[in-house]
Amino acid sequence: MTAALLLTGAALATGCKPVEVTGGASASPVPRASDPAVPPAGPPTGTTPSAPVSLPPDDKPSAPAAPAATTVRPAPTTPAPSPSAEPPLMTVGSEGARVRELQARLRQAGLFARNPTGYYGSVTAEAVDSFQRRGGLPATGRTDTVTWQRLLAATRAPTPSELDPPTALPVTAPDPRCLTGRVLCISKESRTLAWMIDGRVVSVMDVRFGSEYTPTREGVFSVYWKSRHHVSTLYGSPMPYAMFFSGGQAVHYSADFAARGYGGASHGCVNVRDEKKVSALYAQVKDGDKVVIYH
Repeated sequence: MTAALLLTGAALATGCKPVEVTGGASASPVPRASDPAVPPAGPPTGTTPSAPVSLPPDDKPSAPAAPAATTVRPAPTTPAPSPSAEPPLMTVGSEGARVRELQARLRQAGLFARNPTGYYGSVTAEAVDSFQRRGGLPATGRTDTVTWQRLLAATRAPTPSELDPPTALPVTAPDPRCLTGRVLCISKESRTLAWMIDGRVVSVMDVRFGSEYTPTREGVFSVYWKSRHHVSTLYGSPMPYAMFFSGGQAVHYSADFAARGYGGASHGCVNVRDEKKVSALYAQVKDGDKVVIYH
């Protein structure tokens, strides 16, 4: 088969349009108690009305009255809130660097199986709940001051790589077939792609796969064609940085994956979320490099 025929056949077979994945129920928003209503303020004390006020005859003084003695009363004191009434330090819906540190420390404690995301969701709440039960604390799933101090005492300060790992899920041990040569080592279990050269990991990135109706093929393949600005001939959808390895299936950047995450799927291709990473990968991969896809 000539090179021209090979490219023509591949172009006819290409196409990985994002598809919708349903079935996950969205978490309900956490209700918040509304602030108590503030009664409208009356006119300032001691001001003169803009128009004269007629008083009933029995209310009119017959002579100027002496000023009444003023009694100074101490201002009422507001009791300090009890610890149980204090708002939680972190709870479902919280975001930021402190949540990322919380998740990294929970991971050290063996209670958080994912990499830190910086968002306090149901998985984080379950991990906090488990930590509280382990330490004999009230199991609320919210990180209050006592829970946070206990966690600080039980763990060490996370390293930068622990706080900001390169992938959403930890990278699994590479398949033995990935340990020699130049390999795109792709794990469906951890949903990661590791670019490896002679057993050394050069870079890693998040990936997603085809749906159950259009699954991504598993096995050992080779990159046979690269197309920087590819557009699917079946669906008309962009497939930038496409590296084809089996028929119309390719590793490529997906703007849909970047926007929606794992709420969608491909038509069999390996979608990459990070455009900068896949751009660098595309520049390094050559025709003939090995592709290993496994569970």
